[in-house]
Amino acid sequence: MRSGDQNRRTPWSKEAGVATLIGYIIISGVLMALFIVLLLLVNANFMEGPANTLTYSAFTDISNGISTRIVDTYAIAPDTGNITSRFDIPDDIAGREYFVEIGNTDDLTAQTVTVSRGSIVTNVAIAGIGSTRRAGGNTTGTGMNRISYDSGGF
Repeated sequence: MRSGDQNRRTPWSKEAGVATLIGYIIISGVLMALFIVLLLLVNANFMEGPANTLTYSAFTDISNGISTRIVDTYAIAPDTGNITSRFDIPDDIAGREYFVEIGNTDDLTAQTVTVSRGSIVTNVAIAGIGSTRRAGGNTTGTGMNRISYDSGGF
């Protein structure tokens, strides 16, 4: 191996350094562009996708819990009088609030607990009381929530 500049004896020796620099600049520019595209895709595919899956599962669990509480309240409801049950559900899921709506259908036999936020919606049927008694109302996850029954109606 010879020491020193290997390109000193060629007629284009002055252009060799510039060509190497331009090659480095082009390769670095392409890699930076790919890195920026990768950063934009990582958020959508690796962070929002699993967060939406987690949110849907949590919404299903919350819907089932509320449905069970409604059925339990109606199971011990008195013939005359009223009963109120207080419960707490998570304030937020994946760092964002959500909305709970109960019995928002025109079909009297198909009552549901709907938990939603944006495009993520879960519907769970209120098992056992759908055709005999009407349930309705809405809430959010913030604070204490309650289920009330009054034999005279609301």
